[in-house]
Amino acid sequence: MATELLLALHAGRARAVGSGYGLRMSEAPPSEALTLSALQQEIAARYLAADAARGTPGTFMWFIEEVGELATALHKAAGQGGSTSGGENLAEEFADVLAWLCTLANINGIDLTAAVRAKYYQGGGPTGHK
Repeated sequence: MATELLLALHAGRARAVGSGYGLRMSEAPPSEALTLSALQQEIAARYLAADAARGTPGTFMWFIEEVGELATALHKAAGQGGSTSGGENLAEEFADVLAWLCTLANINGIDLTAAVRAKYYQGGGPTGHK
């Protein structure tokens, strides 16, 4: 199932190689820009089986925990964190939130690149406040 979902999401783009622990993506060349699609593929390759077994409700709870850690880091970065623990590395917290968002998309069959393209680049994108 994990391999089928990964390849269905990114038909023809996955550079998968076998490993003793399931599907694993090959490293992108250093000169290649990281794309949202490549990140989503990497997250699926590493974690899809466990994430799918956990399901959307459990995975969403992990995602929200990471959003909370990002909130703490942002609060601390603004000099308002007080003595709360965590949030020492703002960049890592942003990366964690993005990774867990990819996880949620993967287990729900959503190609994030296609979703962003459809919502924000076609027909002028949404109007209003963002």
